[in-house]
Formats: sequence, C-alpha cells, structure tokens
Amino acid sequence: MTVHYPNGKQTNYQQVTNAPQSASKPNLSLYGKRGMSLEEEINDSNAYYLAKEIAVIHKKPTPIQLVKVDYPKRSAAVIKEAYFRRASTTDYNGVYRGYYLDFDAKETRNKTSFPLKNFHEHQINHLKACIKQGGICFAFLKFTTMDLIYLLPATKLFTYWDQQGDDGRKSIPLQNIEQDGFQIKYQLNPIIPYMSAVDKMIAELEK
Repeated sequence: MTVHYPNGKQTNYQQVTNAPQSASKPNLSLYGKRGMSLEEEINDSNAYYLAKEIAVIHKKPTPIQLVKVDYPKRSAAVIKEAYFRRASTTDYNGVYRGYYLDFDAKETRNKTSFPLKNFHEHQINHLKACIKQGGICFAFLKFTTMDLIYLLPATKLFTYWDQQGDDGRKSIPLQNIEQDGFQIKYQLNPIIPYMSAVDKMIAELEK
C-alpha cells in the first residue's frame, strides 16, 4: 500500500508476516531504518498506522508566504524568497480512537537532561488550549546520542515549563522524564509504537 503525505512524500507498506527470523540473519528491514531523524521515524510510524487504519496522524504544513518565484521553464517553479506568515504551533495532529491528538517532536544531543529552550511559549499555549478542549497532547523527546525516545504527556511538560521562573529551571532531568513519561522502544512496524503509550493516557483520562 502506498501512503501519500500532505508534503508530497510517499511510503510503501506491504503485509507484515510473523515468520521467525533466523538467529544468524538480523532483521535487515529494522536495521535499515537506523540513522533516521525523529521526524522521519514518526512519519514512517504514522504511515503504518494509516495503512492499517489504526489512526490518522499527519505532519502539519509550515505556513509560509511566497515573495518571489522564478519560472525557468513553464513546468517548473523555483522559490527565491519566502517568509513564515506566523509562528507554527506543534508538529503533528490527527485522530485516534475518536480523540484529537496534538504533539511536538524534539531532539537533543544532551545525555542527562532535555533543554526547555527547545520549546516555545506559543507551542506550550497551543497545547494547553488543546487540552482544555479534551485533546490528547504530548511531546516526543529523543536523546539522539543514546537512541532513547520518550513520550512526555503535555501536562507533565507544563509543570517543568511553569517552574522556569520560580527555580531557574532550564532543562528536564532525564531521570524525571523516565519517571513522568513513557519510553518508546524501537521495533519493526511501526518503528515507533507510540499508540500503546497514548492508550495509557486515554485510560487515565477515562477514569
């Protein structure tokens, strides 16, 4: 099945079998995905969820205003100048199990904490507004040098964000992220199986 993203990219997915892998032959499909950026990993996972009719999640297009476009030939256009029309909110949104999902994805090379400067106030305000409307909101935090990915519920992120002015906090310690978030371990398909963590967030919401 071919999945088309709003940005024009496409991903092909085929039926996944449960045939056991030989101990002497590593799973080449999984190893072939190493080196992907967090955005690519999430896009790949979302394509899988869409193909399997589990969820509909897409990356939000960046709002830009074109200023100058050259047409070297009639069948092609080259953007020479453009600017952001307004500050973007978060990276992804969509629907899962009847719930609206909205989340952002951030990466750091730090090994002991995640810098809060990676987030912006308008993004935090957007997530807070979505939660007030009953949305499921969170952030992916990836420690790239250690290949660790965590899903941190937005309500936990707000706690650390709001403490910046009180105690001078500039980052979230990794041990706190381990306690407050969900570690997402890589697998074959989807490469980031994050809906299991979202299921737990929904279960808490429905209590």
